[in-house]
Amino acid sequence: MNKMNCDLSEVLLDEYRIQTRVREIGLQIAHDHKDSVPVLIGIMKGGFVFLADLCRSITIPLEIDFLAISSYGAEASSSGVVKIRKDIDVDITGRDVIVVEDIVDSGLSLQYIREYLGKHAPASLKVCVLLDKPAAHKMEVSFEYVGFKIGNEFVVGYGLDYNSLYRNLPYIGILKEEIYK
Repeated sequence: MNKMNCDLSEVLLDEYRIQTRVREIGLQIAHDHKDSVPVLIGIMKGGFVFLADLCRSITIPLEIDFLAISSYGAEASSSGVVKIRKDIDVDITGRDVIVVEDIVDSGLSLQYIREYLGKHAPASLKVCVLLDKPAAHKMEVSFEYVGFKIGNEFVVGYGLDYNSLYRNLPYIGILKEEIYK
């Protein structure tokens, strides 16, 4: 057992369950966009693992780009202040865009991303989120594609981090409170 496993109180979603759901979402996106070439915009850094697996599950041509934002810093909860760290490179004007996000807590970052990308005049703008935390929402949020609804636990793994650690876990676990308090 590695040290990262010892920092978890439990495994919330195992590899098999995650991969099964990612494949289902990929097939749904392929079906919904069979007549277009969508642009998937992965939200870095947390969304990179999800995006990598998701794009391999989509059976139609697509483009990929990234948007890096920050709203956490070294904290366990969002500061509410969103900063763009890396902008998109692809022109999304008139394109079908799917934002690929790892987790939605308060919804503040997602609102910012929607408004920001909306200024680029895409034909459509959808959101695909791996994890939704409804109890943490501070505003009304909606998604076209959702992997899992979870409780308000602090989770890591499968791209999600705490203080830049744990992203490389192949599953999603609940971080012990004493680690981040």
